[in-house]
Parts: sequence; structure tokens; C-alpha cells
Amino acid sequence: MNREQAWNLVTEYTASESLRRHMLAVESAMRAYAPRFGGDPEVWGIVGLVHDFDYEQNPDISVEGHPVVGSKILREKGVSEDIIRAILAHAEEITGVKPETDMEKTLVAVDELTGFIVAVTLVRPSKSILDVNLKSVKKKWKDKAFAAPVNREEIEHASSSLGIPLDEHIQTVLDAMKADAETLGLVG
Repeated sequence: MNREQAWNLVTEYTASESLRRHMLAVESAMRAYAPRFGGDPEVWGIVGLVHDFDYEQNPDISVEGHPVVGSKILREKGVSEDIIRAILAHAEEITGVKPETDMEKTLVAVDELTGFIVAVTLVRPSKSILDVNLKSVKKKWKDKAFAAPVNREEIEHASSSLGIPLDEHIQTVLDAMKADAETLGLVG
């Protein structure tokens, strides 16, 4: 699967602009991390881009829904098992697939963090990610009522499992998203 095929899959299965942008944000973060771990930015980016492609049609996160249904679709399309396994590993509690590789651990580490950073961006007067910095993300991080559904402990654990301090992890993802601010609709 190449980047164009991955995007076509996303647009075929996902109508929601916000969900598409989420997948694009995760793609950006995955591409940014790939070189750090000796990974192929194309493959890592594709994992980020398609990790939630089936969510809109299968919102029930279960063995009957996301991401299990999506993994079956990907398998039918001949997608690499490395990509499928990474996607299954981002829902370990449902799939039983434990994140083991750097690519799998990174997907878990960046998935919800991208959403948190978008939330921080959207409460700023400018609504521009270009005005967001580590300090502003950390301030909101401490406010448990802000973006309450985001599992901060999961992000912290995933960052730790990669051997990356949380602040550095947040900064890496923030920088990746800033680089793609226009595509993500976050320029204000």
C-alpha cells in the first residue's frame, strides 16, 4: 500500500473532516518519529494515516468493530501484516495485540496526543497551532477536566516505553503537527 492508496481508503470509508484530519495528524507524528527509530517514514506514515479508517463505519471498539473490521479489510487488500499488526496494537484491550515494535508503540503514544494538541489549539483565541507551545500543552495537561476523555496515563506510559521523556514527546508531536498545520486545518 502506498500513500495514495492509503488516502483513497481513508476518503472511501471516512466522511468526517475532523476524523480525516485526526488521521493526517497521526500520520505527521508517525513520519516525524520514523527516522528516530530507523523506520521507513512512508510505512510509518501509512500506519498513522489508516489506523482509524474504519472507525466511522464501525464506531464500536470491539471484536465486532474497530479496529478488527478494518484489519480484515486491510488483509483482503493485501496490506502488509506489519501495518495491520500496528493498527491492532493501538487497541490492545480489545485485540489482545500488545504493542511491541517501535512503530506499534509510537502509534499508541501519538494517537491520543494529537487529539489533545488539537483541543489545546482550538481553545486558543487564534485557533492556530502555530501559537501553541509546550508550556501551553503542559498547562492544559494538568487540568484533568480539559479534554477529559484523553487517557493521559496511556500517553505517558507509551512515551516511557519508547524511552522518551514526556516533554520531548509532546514537543516532537507538536512540531510535526505545526509542520503540517495547513493540511490539518490548524492555521487559525
